[in-house]
Amino acid sequence: MKAVVAGPDRGLADALETAGVAVSRIEGLVTREDLLDAGIEDADLYVLTDVSEATSIPVALDDNPALRVVIYAPETMPEFVRGQVDLALDPAVMPVETVAEELAA
Repeated sequence: MKAVVAGPDRGLADALETAGVAVSRIEGLVTREDLLDAGIEDADLYVLTDVSEATSIPVALDDNPALRVVIYAPETMPEFVRGQVDLALDPAVMPVETVAEELAA
């Protein structure tokens, strides 16, 4: 399994790697070029940890329609991506180890 994790480090990328997932990371602004460089076309999972970069979700799905999209952030996701997100979790509610285990399964 391969994942692209974009946004600030909340510990989920390391936890996914520990669970056996190959992880590419994007920090800062997320552009289509960043997504392609990270391998979004071949990824199984796109994890976004910064909802201010939610515009990257439709871009990622445009390049890989089979992608599972997860938001792992304390903020509420914007309305325009609600139908494109498979799972949204608040880090205060669900620890990274549990999330990583479930996503890797």
